[in-house]
Amino acid sequence: MFLSNLAESQQEHITLSGVEAGMVALLLDYAYTSTFTITEANVQALLSASNLLEVVAVRDACCRFLERHIDATNCVGIHCFAEAHACHDLSKKAKAYTLRNFTQVMTGEEWLSLPIEKVVEILSSDELEVEREEYVYDAATTWLHHSYATRSSIFPKILECVRLALVSPYFLVDVVEGETAVRTSPECRVIVEEARLYHLLPDRRHQLISPRTRHRRNTNTTTVIVAVGGEDNKLVLRSVECFDPLAHSWRSLSCLPFAVSKHGLVVSGENVLYLAGGEFPDGTVTRCLCRYDPVLDEWHDLAPMSRPRSELGLATLDGYVYAVGGWDGSNRLTDVERYDPRTNAWSPVASMELGLTSPAIAACQGKLYVCGGAILEDGDGTECVQMYDPHTDTWEQLPHMIIPRSGSAAAVLHGLIYIIGGWHASTENTNKVEKFDPRTKTWETVTSMCERRYRPGVAVVDSKLYILGGEDGWEHFHDTIECYNPDTNTWTRVGEMLTGRSWLSCAPLRVKKEILGNLATPMS
Repeated sequence: MFLSNLAESQQEHITLSGVEAGMVALLLDYAYTSTFTITEANVQALLSASNLLEVVAVRDACCRFLERHIDATNCVGIHCFAEAHACHDLSKKAKAYTLRNFTQVMTGEEWLSLPIEKVVEILSSDELEVEREEYVYDAATTWLHHSYATRSSIFPKILECVRLALVSPYFLVDVVEGETAVRTSPECRVIVEEARLYHLLPDRRHQLISPRTRHRRNTNTTTVIVAVGGEDNKLVLRSVECFDPLAHSWRSLSCLPFAVSKHGLVVSGENVLYLAGGEFPDGTVTRCLCRYDPVLDEWHDLAPMSRPRSELGLATLDGYVYAVGGWDGSNRLTDVERYDPRTNAWSPVASMELGLTSPAIAACQGKLYVCGGAILEDGDGTECVQMYDPHTDTWEQLPHMIIPRSGSAAAVLHGLIYIIGGWHASTENTNKVEKFDPRTKTWETVTSMCERRYRPGVAVVDSKLYILGGEDGWEHFHDTIECYNPDTNTWTRVGEMLTGRSWLSCAPLRVKKEILGNLATPMS
């Protein structure tokens, strides 16, 4: 202040507003003795004075003192105080502590008195560490009700920061929609309706992408690709393994209750993994349905299908799980049934025109698409495409694929349906890939995979398509993983599986990071 170009450097008399006389005395003592004492009682006033008077050594010492004393009861206050005094490093560290320990911070007094700008800054951060998004909503409403009369009108700005698409649908209906500030605010109702659509229409989520649908980076969960069952060149498997696309590593999860291949696997919008049907090692075709609990790392039996099915298609649409076609041990099936998780019961829907085994199946834009599959005894693939409309309970034939195939994999990426690999007598095992646009009902080829794959597993994570395993020939089982980037239209080999396998099923799933400590096999 005195040595710079500020006006005070030219004045004989200066009034130091907002500086305690005792702090000036401490700084004068420091100027003569190079010593001073920092306590919890004087640190803020001393930092303010040293910052104003540009006594850098004292200011930095105060910052270090506050940093050592950061805890859940004061981190928000220290962050705001440091920010106001341009102590950027301290401000950054206090904020990081706040984000890491938010479930403790949100119960403290400091949280209740924060201005809306700071609440928005914290709740909107991708770095906010919470086990469940419900905690973020609880923090928002706790802040609201501390001064409801003055804060209810600005609550929509706070609710926008809560990623309601990631809360339980029951929490959304029972808790969020029951909040008075939500019911009485048109802006809040729009935000809630967006989340309702996200929960009700998981196959349309690509159309609903926003900051409110993005998972926070520092939650205790991560998205992995789960590979379930299948066959190696000797055995039918019961192992369940997951691949972390970011770490390029594998972990083992709880095994299936039984060894199975030729089954269906799908993950619902509520992050529930369902396995249906398949064939046991003795050739028995099963009716089973079970689900994986990613919180407890356990498998649980559910109501079985009405008939046994292997080589079936399995997909989720509008909250139901559809089991399509397959083999009952004697015949290729045309019939279709769907499972209602709310009632734990199956019910029939309209049958397909063609009986199929090993079709590629995908739910997209409110419809179910069944592509290819085997219709003959030799397993030869077809190019037929059948579409199911759940609103009319009818099937419709669509334009054929470019290549007939069975045992291929299907995935939805950016509103397009990709059909990958498979087998046909004319092409044998193929590495060819094509995509279907439901809006124009047209097919287009894309870059082929690096390797031919029949009966592979597929999953979409972070807008990329991963293909795992499969067969290159009747005796060779792949253990490789390829990744497709739609932006560059390229395939890249990104790793290897723990066990080469075919007839496996894969799905993306969010799991607790602590579960991933079971068995590690790092990959480069």
